Amino acid sequence: MSATRDTAGLRVLVVEDETLVAMLIEDMLGDLGCQVVGPAANVEEALDLAAAGGIDCAVLDVNLAGRSVFPVADRLRELGVPFAFATGYGDAGLRAADQGSPVLQKPFREADLAQVLEALSAARGWPG
Repeated sequence: MSATRDTAGLRVLVVEDETLVAMLIEDMLGDLGCQVVGPAANVEEALDLAAAGGIDCAVLDVNLAGRSVFPVADRLRELGVPFAFATGYGDAGLRAADQGSPVLQKPFREADLAQVLEALSAARGWPG
């Protein structure tokens, strides 16, 4: 797959604690023409990157070494940054406040990621 008008240039925060999975997501994002922010392996790193700004959207692993990513989701929501959760648990792993958020069911393919990114970029009003 290659970059589309809807994904090329997107700055995507990647929050993922598994190094190999993070590398795979980075490769997929590169193929889609996105710029990777991070990856962040824990909540603190992710919050620091979010605070630094310059993010168009984010992909958040729900479980970071046994800790919930929800503080990051809350902060991104406050900042108006759209995000999707990446999880093997589907909607069942989300809080009530996050029901209806985009979910990438692990394992996911590049086409799945592209589809979610296109939806997130539309929500953000990308480009711009």
